[in-house]
Amino acid sequence: MQKGRRLPEWLKMQRASGENYSRVKRIVENNHLHTICTSGNCPNIGECWNAGTATFMILGDICTRACRFCATLTGKPLPPDPEEPARLAAGIKSLGLRHCVITSVDRDDLPDRGSSAWANTVKMIKKENPGITIETLIPDFDGEEAYLRNVIDSSPDIISHNIETVRRLTPVIRTRARYDTSLKVLRFLSENGVRTKSGLMVGLGESESEVASTIKDIRDTGCSILTVGQYLQPTMKHMEAVSFVSPAKFTEYKKMALDLGFRYVECHPLVRSSFHSEKQMYPEEK
Repeated sequence: MQKGRRLPEWLKMQRASGENYSRVKRIVENNHLHTICTSGNCPNIGECWNAGTATFMILGDICTRACRFCATLTGKPLPPDPEEPARLAAGIKSLGLRHCVITSVDRDDLPDRGSSAWANTVKMIKKENPGITIETLIPDFDGEEAYLRNVIDSSPDIISHNIETVRRLTPVIRTRARYDTSLKVLRFLSENGVRTKSGLMVGLGESESEVASTIKDIRDTGCSILTVGQYLQPTMKHMEAVSFVSPAKFTEYKKMALDLGFRYVECHPLVRSSFHSEKQMYPEEK
């Protein structure tokens, strides 16, 4: 959550409490799982957990990168837990999910950047939860096609990779990740028949023309789903938001993206990459 500045009215968040919230919290804790909801200080944890869903994070909770926008811990990760896929599949079954989102920390310490663990996790979830649909929100795997292929071959229903910000600001807020590498990842996924998704934060000092250019760059890869949300400083140690973009401007960005041919667009100040993911899987129900 943004620290030290008063938020505008449109950034008020739902309280993180309630019966369903407690149930999700209990299942996550009992199965020793991680979620980006807590690790990333997501502003939508109240709404999502009260709706009975969460974005699960695999391969531990310590990232090898230290991006200036992300609240996830940075350091030397523990070895991958071979029991994690089974625990996650069981947790998802307990929640009775129809659709789930899986993400992970970056694991630059692993030979395949963790892509084989990703594949094993998706397969286990599908085995234990017949009929479920899965979105995988993946790191860039340094753009290595063989590692991307590991995830593709496990057959998730959506593969998402966030470009995060405009080209000019990428070196400022992302470590190791490159703007063109993210475009390469999205293009490779799309060219291999994957339903592809990406996300963008605004309020980091980008111009409107830079946002427009980035949205077009993402669409040109063949990506069909887009999320755009307001960046909020998660802790005092992270980059401060430069501006709070108005809901009216988000409406303009949404129209721009739809006019470019995106199949589905979530564009609102409180949107995060996995927000309303199930509606992106079932657009006819939105």
